[in-house]
Amino acid sequence: MDYDVIIIGAGPGGIYSAYELKKRRPKLKVGVFEAGQELSKRHCPIDGVKVKTCINCKSCSIMSGFGGAGAFSDGKYNITNDFGGTLYEHIGRNEAIELMKYVDQINVENGGGDTKLYSTAGTNLKKVCLQNKLKLLDASVRHLGTDINYVVLENLYAYLKDTIDFHFMTSVESIEVIDGGYKVLYAGGSATCSHCIISVGRSGSKWMETICEELQIPAKSNRVDIGVRVELPAVIFSHLTDELYESKIVYRTEKFEDNVRTFCMNPHGIVVNENTNGIITVNGHSYEGKEKQTENTNFALLVAKHFSMPFKDSNGYGESIARLSNMLGGGVIVQRFGDLVRGRRSNEKRIEEGLVQPTLNATPGDLSLVLPKRIMDGIIEMIYALDKIAPGTANDDTLLYGVEVKFYNMEVLVDEHLETVYPGLYIIGDGSGVTHSLSHASASGVYVANRIIATYD
Repeated sequence: MDYDVIIIGAGPGGIYSAYELKKRRPKLKVGVFEAGQELSKRHCPIDGVKVKTCINCKSCSIMSGFGGAGAFSDGKYNITNDFGGTLYEHIGRNEAIELMKYVDQINVENGGGDTKLYSTAGTNLKKVCLQNKLKLLDASVRHLGTDINYVVLENLYAYLKDTIDFHFMTSVESIEVIDGGYKVLYAGGSATCSHCIISVGRSGSKWMETICEELQIPAKSNRVDIGVRVELPAVIFSHLTDELYESKIVYRTEKFEDNVRTFCMNPHGIVVNENTNGIITVNGHSYEGKEKQTENTNFALLVAKHFSMPFKDSNGYGESIARLSNMLGGGVIVQRFGDLVRGRRSNEKRIEEGLVQPTLNATPGDLSLVLPKRIMDGIIEMIYALDKIAPGTANDDTLLYGVEVKFYNMEVLVDEHLETVYPGLYIIGDGSGVTHSLSHASASGVYVANRIIATYD
C-alpha cells in the first residue's frame, strides 16, 4: 500500500484525524488529498475595489483548501449536543462532549490560549427568552475569531506538514475497493491505502452522492436550511453578545409552526460572499482583534426544510432558490427590513441614507421575489420576536441579505464507529450528514483516528 491511511479533505475532520494519527502513531504513513490550496495560498480576489463580486475561481479559496470552509469562518467551537449535529447518536453523549473539549484544548495549545470560553450556564437570558416565546439553547463556545482561527490552523499545518503527505489542488475522482484496502483515483494518478477517511465537508455534497451511488453505500436525504443574514448596529445585541457571544435562539412560528433559528452570530463582524458549486450565497465573519472590528453585528435567520417522498433533493431545492437570487441580483441581494414589510424593493438611495452601513457590496432588491412565502413569513415573525428581547432588531434600517443557504450532505449510513458497510472506510465531518459544525466535525476526526489506531495495537 502507498499509505496506511488516506484522508480525503483537509477541513476540520481531516485535520484533526491527521493530528491524532501523527500524535499517537507517528510511524503510520498518512496522505491527505485536498481539492483546494494550502492555507498560505488561500486568497479571495474580492477586494471591494478592483474586484467587487465573485469571479468563479477554479477553486474557491473561501470554501476549499487547508482548513476547509471553516478556515475563514468566525472560528466558533460550540461544545454542546443541543446543536451542531448528531454525533452523540453514534458515539454517545459523554464521549462526544469529551472529544469536543479535547479539540478545544488542542486549539488553545496552538494559538487560541488568549481567547474566551463563553457559556449559557446560569444566564438570566434564558428566562427572558422564554417569556417572549423564544428558546435559548445550551452551549459553551470558544470564540477564536477569523484571525486567531487562522493562526491556529497555521500552527496545526506546521505541526503536520513535514511528516504527512499533503496533496493540494488534487481532486479525488473516485474510490475503488481493492483487496485489503482502497484505491483513490485522481487526475493523473492513484494511491492505495488500508484505511480511508472521507471528510469532504458540505461543499463536497454532490461528490459524496456520486461516491455513495458508485459504492452502493445507503444514504437518505437530509434537510436544507434557507434564510437571510441580518445586519444591524452591534449595540442592539450587545447585552446578548457580551455575555454569550454566540446565542442560538429558536422561535416556533404562529402561522405555520415552523422553527426559525439564529445561526452564526458575529458581533462587530462583516458580511461576506460564499461560492458553493458556482452559486453565490451569503455568510458572516468576525475578528478577535479590535482593529478589524466594525460597528455592526450580523447573524443568520434560518428555516430548516425537510422533505418527504417522492421529493428527496433537498440541496437541489436550496440551490434553485439561491440561483434565483443570483439571477435577480447578480449575486447577493440586500433589502431594508422596512422596505420588505412595506412590500417594496430597496434601492441604493434608501440604503445609503439608512442608519446601518452595509459591510458587503450587495445588490439592493426585493427578497420577497426570491424566498418562498412560508419562509419569508417565518423570518419576519422571528424578527419581531427578537425585537422584544433586543429592541431595535425590527427597525426599518435593519439589513437583510439573501439568500443564506446551509447545504447538508445526505445522511450516509455509518455505524457507531462512523464506519461504512466497507471495513476501514470511514465518513466523517459535515460530509457524512452527521455533523454540522466545526466542533462536531473535528471531534469526529479524532474519534475515527483513534479507531484506526486501535487496529494497530
